[in-house]
Amino acid sequence: MGASTLRGYISRMTTKLTSRRKTERPSKIDLKGLKARTQKIIQLLKRAYPDAKCSLNHSNAFELLIATILSAQCTDERVNIVTADLFRKYRKPEDYLKVPATELQSDIRTTGFFRNKTKSIQGTAKVLTEQYAGRVPQTIEELLELPGVARKTANVVLGNAFGVASGVVVDTHVTRLSRRLGLTQQKDAVKIENDLVAIVPRKDWVIFSHLLIAHGRKICKARNPLCAECVVEKPCPSSYLKTGTMPGS
Repeated sequence: MGASTLRGYISRMTTKLTSRRKTERPSKIDLKGLKARTQKIIQLLKRAYPDAKCSLNHSNAFELLIATILSAQCTDERVNIVTADLFRKYRKPEDYLKVPATELQSDIRTTGFFRNKTKSIQGTAKVLTEQYAGRVPQTIEELLELPGVARKTANVVLGNAFGVASGVVVDTHVTRLSRRLGLTQQKDAVKIENDLVAIVPRKDWVIFSHLLIAHGRKICKARNPLCAECVVEKPCPSSYLKTGTMPGS
């Protein structure tokens, strides 16, 4: 290969590589457009689910804290069945410390992972009794110091017991729907929450998760979502009416 031919070949390959990098480079997010679409989705869901609210039965912040700890890897329906008796037996943090771990394990066994949940509940009860006079703290920093409490639990308690919008609750329904709706591409709950708080108006942080959970249970199911009956089908990029492919879970 002559020198001139070699230079031409290198030039063509350089042009191809540069072009490929440009096409592979991710496009910039239209944040303004995404916020507008998100607000439209929220508006439509509010009309469809005017009574959307926390589905865990509770009468105070402490009961909600316990119920949310129990809800890990368990349905809210099952938790409500268990807490119907649990909250009659244990009314204050001190009550959970008066029984042996094995007894509490038996009381919550059907929620799954009952040994770990017992440690979390009794550990939390101990901290609340010793440091907070039996009251549930009202800041996310303090809640995250409690055994078994992560961001989801803290956000649930603050938003629903105290009306404090500390973030967006991210559970399996919120994860699935926010990805299908094109509101995030993340899979990690913390990263999903970071994406959502950037586009969901703060006044809607608490209700937003309730709306997605209600819609996820009724329409946008993990398997065979009912896209033809969906109130947010038009702004949803994953609808099989558009793609011809059933959305994944």
